[in-house]
Amino acid sequence: MAGRLAHRTDLGVTLSLAGRTAQPAVQPMPVRSGGFGGVGGLADYLSAQHIDTLIDATHPYAAVISKHAAESAARTGTPILALRRPPWIPVAGDRWIDVDDVAGAVRALGDTPHRVFLAIGRNEVAAFAAAPQHNYVVRSVDPVEPPLAVPNATYIVARGPFSETGERVLLTTHRTEFVVSKNSGSDATYGKITAARALGIAVVMLRRPTLPAVPSVESVEDAVRWLDHAPAP
Repeated sequence: MAGRLAHRTDLGVTLSLAGRTAQPAVQPMPVRSGGFGGVGGLADYLSAQHIDTLIDATHPYAAVISKHAAESAARTGTPILALRRPPWIPVAGDRWIDVDDVAGAVRALGDTPHRVFLAIGRNEVAAFAAAPQHNYVVRSVDPVEPPLAVPNATYIVARGPFSETGERVLLTTHRTEFVVSKNSGSDATYGKITAARALGIAVVMLRRPTLPAVPSVESVEDAVRWLDHAPAP
């Protein structure tokens, strides 16, 4: 989305990042980083910066900022659009175990020791310390600090996209029995799902959270078209 808007001379665009990634990818436009201080803080920012349009292009699991964006837009009368990529849908051969949250994912692994690949980012892996019997492989963009409090854990610091071929090698090398994943819907991280399908590995899939009911589209192209015809604030 940022790439599509970067060279638009008719728009002044600011990209806001949560600030959770130590070295985010370089962006072709002004970037602000960090939280706003809740709904009030974001509403104040929209007013102070004379923002005409707010696009919520956050991760499907960033439910808090999506809620704050919807409420602050309503409070300030700012037109809002959510860019929400569609979720992955299980197909023949997938062995998905759907759970509502990370605690449910921990329970789904059971009591018997297994070899588990955690691909849910670093912010929620600490919950798996409640199941120290498993052998974990943890992949994240930034290092997991502090490390997971379990006897056996391997850490991989990497940024996608990840190919199916590479994911097959990873899952095979670590003799993976379970993949724990969020249903991000991203092509960049779908490789682990197709690799797990091909290898007959079970995937513990965290369901998406409920997000605010605001106008939404599924593609960058549709978002740009909406922006070009956005209602006046």
